[in-house]
Amino acid sequence: MRIAILHNAVADADSAADRDVLVQVEALEQALRMLGHSVRRVACTLNLEVVEESLTRDRPAAVFNLVESLGGSDRLAHLAAVLLDDLDLPYTGTCASSLHLTNNKPAAKERLRSAGLPTADWATATTGAPLHPPYIIKAIWEHASVGLDDHAVIRSGDGSTVSEQIESRSRQLGRPCFAEQFVEGREFNLSLLANGTTPHVLPPAEIDFSAFPKEKPRIVGYSAKWNERTFEFDNTPRKFDFPPADAPLLDTLRGLALDCWRLFDLRGYARVDFRVDAKGRPWILEINANPCLSPDAGFAAALARAKLPFERAVEWILEDAFKASNSVQCVVPAITNSVSRMPDRSSAKKPSTKSISTTKLRTTVLPTDTAAVRQIIESTGLFRPGEIDVAVELVQAFLDKGPASGYEFVFAEQKGQVVGYACFGRNALTVHGWDLYWIAVEQSHQGQGLGRLLLEHVHDHVARAGGGRVYIETSQRADYQATRGFYERCGYKLEAALPDFYAPGDSKAIYVGQVCNLP
Repeated sequence: MRIAILHNAVADADSAADRDVLVQVEALEQALRMLGHSVRRVACTLNLEVVEESLTRDRPAAVFNLVESLGGSDRLAHLAAVLLDDLDLPYTGTCASSLHLTNNKPAAKERLRSAGLPTADWATATTGAPLHPPYIIKAIWEHASVGLDDHAVIRSGDGSTVSEQIESRSRQLGRPCFAEQFVEGREFNLSLLANGTTPHVLPPAEIDFSAFPKEKPRIVGYSAKWNERTFEFDNTPRKFDFPPADAPLLDTLRGLALDCWRLFDLRGYARVDFRVDAKGRPWILEINANPCLSPDAGFAAALARAKLPFERAVEWILEDAFKASNSVQCVVPAITNSVSRMPDRSSAKKPSTKSISTTKLRTTVLPTDTAAVRQIIESTGLFRPGEIDVAVELVQAFLDKGPASGYEFVFAEQKGQVVGYACFGRNALTVHGWDLYWIAVEQSHQGQGLGRLLLEHVHDHVARAGGGRVYIETSQRADYQATRGFYERCGYKLEAALPDFYAPGDSKAIYVGQVCNLP
């Protein structure tokens, strides 16, 4: 079979963590060819249209998805899986929505907590459990231990300083961070491999911190993974041999790893990381939906310990990809390229995935945004003058009152011009609810993925603020069937309908989407 290996594009000047994906590609190429497949590499950037053209022109039987980041962050990595779903191509690993959820560490922890699985308390810059030292500051979206060093563990101060520490670390890293209660103790990694109906749990591995001085935080930071000739790199080996007394603990870890596999609808292969405290209680650190497949990484080490050839594992992962392609696909949270009431137009061309790499998102509101919003809404040709005036009034309300207005905005800019925006806000009558009031893209810029980028920001903001549900309203007219079907395919559910709301025969449909799992 012809197999494409899709990986994030890297340059010679990129970090060792980024360039490691090419090591994975080389190992996979060798394994796939040993299995009798022909292989080609496809580098992926935010210019998804180029990737789409390549995969459409020379359509492979399956795609091995190794895209770990896009646009310099793990936050958008799931867009590669979205594209593969759109192309109806079988691909390895976890689906788009699960990739998005597991990459967002606080959202994943919310899902774990809601399911009754053990995970340490955490806090974001604006919400979360009160934390007292020791706690650790981590990047919300990044894996590969990006930003993790000894300074990330906070051992002094009190709970009142958590938000300040998060904001300070976020500025230092240039990435949004959160705080997690630091679990002093042991660290374990459990890898899982699809094999029929029940995944195979590979031998548990423990990180050996025995060489660390007493005062040094026992963490696997960035240096331990990527900076050779450092103390951390040389003194964090894995061990697979355990005394009989650890047998009950290891059984518990295996069970929790399987629980995570089912909870997050993981596929192909995965790794679950744990800390175990001094009382022997396990805590789930994070879920790695598509973990590193480099020969020196933990997954390959676990395969070797299980005496499973790497080629056999690759074969099973591919088999699971074909199995998943024949079942119902899980979906990414609701995404749209235009306003929520956009009707079906048989003459409208299929949206493409043009480059959005030059797009900048801005959350500050400027006086010039009133005119920009009016122009954007008018360009769609969908709304009456009174409705357009309302959209502009919301911008003016924020300019007059700031956050007290209850409205929040995100603007998409290209070459200094506002080409799209979203207006949203917390629903004051609910605990976790948020309303998406407007999301629109200027007509000449539709089809570039800008609506997707805007709504991605809204979902991220809602999740960080402790929200869980987003409410969207649209029409129930027959020519809105495609729009309603889109929301439903993206996981939104029709929860209410108000007859003749917009006009006689034009009822309002209220859809609810869930960004995080809530109790």
